[in-house]
Amino acid sequence: MSRVGKYPVEIPQGVQVAIAGRVLTAKGKLGELKLDLHNDVEAKVDGSKVWVKPAAETKRARTLWGTTRSLVNGMVRGVSQGFAKVLEIEGVGFRASIQGKNLMLSIGYSHEVVYPIPAGITIKVTGEKPPVIRIEGASKQQVGQVASEIRAFRGPEPYKGKGIRYEGEQIRRKEGKKK
Repeated sequence: MSRVGKYPVEIPQGVQVAIAGRVLTAKGKLGELKLDLHNDVEAKVDGSKVWVKPAAETKRARTLWGTTRSLVNGMVRGVSQGFAKVLEIEGVGFRASIQGKNLMLSIGYSHEVVYPIPAGITIKVTGEKPPVIRIEGASKQQVGQVASEIRAFRGPEPYKGKGIRYEGEQIRRKEGKKK
C-alpha cells in the first residue's frame, strides 16, 4: 500500500483543479499545468482536495498511485507558489546577463554561451560576487531541467572549483601537482 498515495492533495485558495477525461488540469496565479493520468490510476476532486487511488490491485497500479499523487501535489504547489533553483558562478571573469529572451554566459570560453530562455521560465541574474542565477517557474521538472542544462555548460571542476554550481553544492576538491 502506498504511504504517499493514501493522503489527499490539499487545494489552496486561488487554485482550480479540474479533471476532463484522463487529463488533470491545475490553474493558478502562476499559470496552468496539465497531467495525463495513466489508465491504472483514478483521480477525483472532492471539494478542496484531490484524491488519487489505484484502478486495480496490481503492482504497477500501486506504484503509479504514489507517483501520480506526488505529480499532482507538485502541480498544485507549482501553480500557487512556484519552484526555484539557484546557480552560482565561480571563476575569475565569469559573468552572466540577460539580453532580451536569452541568457548570456561568459564562462571562460572564446565565445559567449547563449541560452534561450524557454516559455514558462523566469531567469534573474544578480551582480553579486559570485554572480547568482535564479531560475523560477511553475513546473518543477522544467525548472530542474533548465538548471541542469545551464550547469552543464561549465560544471564545477575539482581543482580550483571554477564553474557553475547549485547553491549550497559541495564540490569535492582534489590536491594539485606536488613539487
